[in-house]
Amino acid sequence: MDEAPALRLTVVYSPAPRQVREWSLSLPAGSTVLEALAASGIRDVFPALDIRVTGVGVWGREAAAGRLLHDGDRIEVYRLLRVDPKVARRERFRSQGARSAGLFARKRPGAKPGY
Repeated sequence: MDEAPALRLTVVYSPAPRQVREWSLSLPAGSTVLEALAASGIRDVFPALDIRVTGVGVWGREAAAGRLLHDGDRIEVYRLLRVDPKVARRERFRSQGARSAGLFARKRPGAKPGY
């Protein structure tokens, strides 16, 4: 009997900045994202994690839980943002001031204003 080839997968989750947890798996062909997450045991380590809220992706692209996986796929479990990136940028700009951020941060000696 011919057995289906196994898929080598990686499940990655970053619970906090600069922290990465990684699980390497081998699953049968035809496995889904949800089956890979169950096989990784991520729910045992992080019981409060809810992928319906945070989201999941394969190689940086959002993926549904029922998506079929391919050999070598990297399943990424996302975490919620604490601050909207646009708001954070505005606040940084406001605290740094217009003269010390963006194009005006470094001036060449003898350059015209604004260049």
